[in-house]
Amino acid sequence: MKYIYTGKGMEVTDTLKARVEKKLGKFERYFRDEPEVTVRFKLQKGARNIVEITVVVGGLILRAEECSNDMYMSIDRAVEKLERQIRRHRTKLEKRIRPSELEAAENEEAVEEPSYDVVRIKRFGVKPMSVEDAIAQMELLGHDFFLFLNEEIDTLCVLYRRHDGSYGLLQPEM
Repeated sequence: MKYIYTGKGMEVTDTLKARVEKKLGKFERYFRDEPEVTVRFKLQKGARNIVEITVVVGGLILRAEECSNDMYMSIDRAVEKLERQIRRHRTKLEKRIRPSELEAAENEEAVEEPSYDVVRIKRFGVKPMSVEDAIAQMELLGHDFFLFLNEEIDTLCVLYRRHDGSYGLLQPEM
């Protein structure tokens, strides 16, 4: 795996890197291609230790973020979350996961495949607006996300509220 580390408000030590690489090393057998792993460490006020792990391999993106008062505990929880994602979506990931490893994982722990039903379809008009107008509209509606036509790039984008209260913007690559 190719690892990229960043630290905000702290230095990324070799022991933190070793912990991540040891924990994520067990995932290498699942992927045919070499994954790129981005690990972000954040130390915030109130002893909040946040770890965000993003694994990109073959067009697939797995992401987990965890927060605790101990950085090592945050790492462990984030890795557990990634493992649950792989197990929960294993049938959808079959093309990217080696079949022999998939069967071994099934024998280890039987996880019922969740069923997804669309229970409501909502149609609405989309008009061009700026990101600032989209934020205002989202706040007025009281939603955590908002789909709009970004007038600056003439593309549909999704604005969303992040866990820390800031905003994120999803825009497709063309």
